[in-house]
Amino acid sequence: MTFLPIVFFAVVMYFLIFLPQKKRDKKAKEMLDSMQVGNQVITIGGISGKVVNIKDDEVTIETGVERAKINFKKWAIKEVIKPVEA
Repeated sequence: MTFLPIVFFAVVMYFLIFLPQKKRDKKAKEMLDSMQVGNQVITIGGISGKVVNIKDDEVTIETGVERAKINFKKWAIKEVIKPVEA
C-alpha cells in the first residue's frame, strides 16, 4: 500500500512529461527528414537562409546579400519553411 503513491506519481510523470516530449521529438525528426534543397530554414542561432545542399547530417545554407554559404548540422535547424508552390 505504501508503494501506491510512488507508482501513481510515476504514471503521472510519464503522461505529463515523457509522452509529450516523444511527440515533439517525432515531429522535429519528420520536419528534418522532409527538408529539401530550396527550403527556407531558421537555425537555433537565428540565422535564416535557403538550403543549397544536404549531405548525411549536414546542411549547407545560403544567406545574406553576398550569398554566404554556411554549413550546419541538421539538429541545429529550428524551423523549415517550405516555399509556396505556384
